[in-house]
Amino acid sequence: MKRKTILEEVLDRGFTRRDFLKMCTALAATMGLDFSQTDQVVAAMEKNQRVPVIWLQFQDCTGCSESFIRSTHPKVESVLLNMISLEYSEALSAASGHQIEAALEHVLEHYPGEYILAVEGSLPTDDAFLTVGGVSAKETFLRAAKGAKAIIAYGSCSSWGGIPAAYPNPTKAKPITHFVKDKPVVLVPGCPPIAEVMTGVIAHIITFGKLPELDHLGRPKAFYRHRIHDKCNRRAYFDAGLFAESFDDEGARQGYCLYKVGCKGPTTYNSCAEMRWNGGVSYPIQSGNPCIGCSEKGFWDNGPFFVRRAKIPASQTTINPETVGAIAVGVTAAGVAAHAAVTAMKKKDEHHDRGE
Repeated sequence: MKRKTILEEVLDRGFTRRDFLKMCTALAATMGLDFSQTDQVVAAMEKNQRVPVIWLQFQDCTGCSESFIRSTHPKVESVLLNMISLEYSEALSAASGHQIEAALEHVLEHYPGEYILAVEGSLPTDDAFLTVGGVSAKETFLRAAKGAKAIIAYGSCSSWGGIPAAYPNPTKAKPITHFVKDKPVVLVPGCPPIAEVMTGVIAHIITFGKLPELDHLGRPKAFYRHRIHDKCNRRAYFDAGLFAESFDDEGARQGYCLYKVGCKGPTTYNSCAEMRWNGGVSYPIQSGNPCIGCSEKGFWDNGPFFVRRAKIPASQTTINPETVGAIAVGVTAAGVAAHAAVTAMKKKDEHHDRGE
């Protein structure tokens, strides 16, 4: 039986073509595409079929799944019901037991090279630490990875090892890239990742039939091209040398930069400051909490979260906020003085010309 296209699935569920176009527009925006490229998304969704997805969970907290179901543009139901066919997920599948295992086997047997494998959580190198149904986590992963079209590592645990790999790492946890080398893998780190980043990566693969452009670490550039510091709503305070010294001082109440209370924004690449969370409402720094760098490798072992440890890239030295502030004030004062001097000279020339 021929599988339906994404457009046919949408129309069969009672939606109009107008609804379909709205979904495509939201997808284009989520993927970081220009509005003029929306037609490419529409064309792809009209002819492409829903993509089977196997979602495996290993050493994780289910936080990535929880984030995924909170996507607002596009809404998660559009992704789950119209764009993909989620064939297997311990957390999201309605079926369980033998039924869900049968669904997994069906995909592995009938759709080799067509399905996307999403992985949440790290893998232990010692099989004794994690088995499901009598099968080790590593064996389950390698079997599913073998026939996958592409693999998506959702979250910092599957991308870097995450909390399970924190010292002393009793399970000898490793990221999925430690176990597979011959498949295209896109890393979507974060603890958890932003919902729209998760759906945006899937949307890109469905639309263009390939992985999005990746950086040197394997992360999609569309979502990890900037440091949070670069787009932070408190950046002006950093540049002016205005910092909160503690969480309950006047600087914190005025919304000053959180760098001195441990913010890792200067060394963290993510879309938090641009896309924000909960439908674009806010993100940790905007809400008064410093960035802990949860999308960066090893963040769990990089010392206390609320202690100033971040280093400013390029300088490779920990910046002294007091110096930054002094320089900023000095430059401002010099500018004011220069402006005053020029103004005085102009006035003197005007008086001279009038013979005063």
